[in-house]
Amino acid sequence: MVLLRNRKQTGEPVKEKHIVTGGGGYPGYRLGKALVAEGIQVVLFDIIEPCGELLESMEFVKGDIRKQSDVENVVKGADCIYHLASYGMSGRDQLNKKQIEEVNIKGTQNIIEACIKYGVQRLVYTSTFNVVFGGQEIRDGDETIPYLPLEKHPDHYSRTKSIAEMKVMEANGTKIADGRVLSTCALRLAGVYGPGEMRHLPRIVSYIERGLFAVTYGARDSLVEFLHVENLVLAHLLAGKALSKEKEHIAAGQTYFISDGKPVNNFEFFRPLVEGLGYSYPKVNVPLTLVYFFAFITEMVHLMVSKVYNFQPLLTRTEVYKTGVTHYFNIGKSRRDLGYEPIKQNDLQDVVKHFIKLGHGKRIQIQSKFARYFVDVIIGIIFALLLMSCLPVTK
Repeated sequence: MVLLRNRKQTGEPVKEKHIVTGGGGYPGYRLGKALVAEGIQVVLFDIIEPCGELLESMEFVKGDIRKQSDVENVVKGADCIYHLASYGMSGRDQLNKKQIEEVNIKGTQNIIEACIKYGVQRLVYTSTFNVVFGGQEIRDGDETIPYLPLEKHPDHYSRTKSIAEMKVMEANGTKIADGRVLSTCALRLAGVYGPGEMRHLPRIVSYIERGLFAVTYGARDSLVEFLHVENLVLAHLLAGKALSKEKEHIAAGQTYFISDGKPVNNFEFFRPLVEGLGYSYPKVNVPLTLVYFFAFITEMVHLMVSKVYNFQPLLTRTEVYKTGVTHYFNIGKSRRDLGYEPIKQNDLQDVVKHFIKLGHGKRIQIQSKFARYFVDVIIGIIFALLLMSCLPVTK
């Protein structure tokens, strides 16, 4: 890049160049901003435009991770890559197996090969709890838990993320250039939330507003974990540094569970959002098996009609497991190796404010409806007066 060449010529310190795949999305863009704040030249790589404005020292390159040429074009000259790009995490996307494989497996392989070809020394892979979780109960698990056998994964997204993580781990220590090696690590994330998150929260808010968030399911004491976007960004920054020579490559070849570090019942987690938007928290709890059966029927219907009508399933079977079965992990290793300490823990205050600012919320909607009705009445009166003024005057 021109900026880097000019700095070399003038003797100024050379900025490192870091690539964020999936940089157009909410987490990727937030990570990019944090990297810029640390004095790094950032390239956001994605098929979609960034969700925010580009800052100084930030560049957007539009490209498809499934195309080797696009990947090689953006990777050249990079010092570190944060591979966040993925597909098929939730909703109807979970049912598109072909695209899930192309993005999650082939896309990751393209990144690894480009790192080796162009001498990139650090690769941080954004993984998921689901590489070890497939519906079984896990309490305070750690990184010694083996990968879930591929045939036992209830969804294709988790299966492909597991395969991709294995590839990234196998690539650690691969010789690249000048006697150097590629150092890799994987961050296994809990469900991400935060103001501006676009994959899960808008869908949940739509369910709340449509009256579909009417019941809870599963054991009332079941526990899961979440990850605030500020914690996600922090973990990636620390991981990138922990792969460096200055940190003695302490994270090389390692996997880390990353969360807010505070297990909570899935539905209780969303209580502040439900009540913050002016709605009542559900009082009825139904068996997990019943909801799972409903999700199964929904998936079967989607399979039959998706080519004609690709509707959004209310829930998939995987989402039932993720939200209703206890699974949480110890973040002690990430604290010890990376220096990771959650900034926020199960904090939805900024999320509630974000959605209220966007015009969501029961009280706001009622006021909005009343306001529209009031305006319609006023317009009607004005129109009637104008019409009456045109009538002939009787003597």
